[in-house]
Amino acid sequence: MKSNQLKEVALIQFALHGYQGASLAAIADEVGIKKQSIYAHFKNKEDLFISTFNDSIRNELEVIKRFLLEKHSLSLNEILYSFLMEYLDRYQKDHNMSFFMRTCFFPPLQFEEQIKSGSNTFVNELETVFLDVFDERKDEYNSNIDPDTAMLSFLTIFDGLLVEMLYGFPDRLEKRLTSSWDIYWKGITK
Repeated sequence: MKSNQLKEVALIQFALHGYQGASLAAIADEVGIKKQSIYAHFKNKEDLFISTFNDSIRNELEVIKRFLLEKHSLSLNEILYSFLMEYLDRYQKDHNMSFFMRTCFFPPLQFEEQIKSGSNTFVNELETVFLDVFDERKDEYNSNIDPDTAMLSFLTIFDGLLVEMLYGFPDRLEKRLTSSWDIYWKGITK
C-alpha cells in the first residue's frame, strides 16, 4: 500500500518539479513516513522515478481507451476532434498527463533510453488503438485512403499539438487545432 502512495505523491512532485527538483524528503513527509523508509519500497530515487513513469504510461493508455469506449457511438469526426480537445485540456488538470508529457519531452539524461523505450511503447499502443478506430469506421472517410495512413496523419497532428501545448500559448494552440483539424478532415473525406 505504501509503495502506491509513494508513487502517487512522487508523480505530483515529479510533475511539478521534474526529476532533479523533486525531493525524497518531501515525498516521504507527505506520505507520513521517514525518508529512509522509502528504501523499503524502492532502491533509490531513480527506481521510484522509473516505476512512476511506467505507471504513467499505463494510466495514459487507459484514459485514451476509456475515452474511445465512451465516445464509440459518435461519428469519427466527433470522436477524433473531441479526443484532441479533451486530451489537450487535461494537461493543466491532470498530474499523470503533465508528468508523462514532461518526462517524454524532457527526459532526465540518465534515463533517456528508458524513457524513449517507454514512449515508444506508448506510441505503438496508441497507433494500434487508433488503427482499430479507423478500421472500424472506413465508411466515414475517403475509400482511397487506407486506415493506416488516416491514423498516422491524425497522430501526426496530435504530436504537433502536444508540442504546441508544451511550448506555446493557449490561444495559438486553439488556432492550430481548429485550422489543422479543418484541413485534415476535408482531406480525408473528399
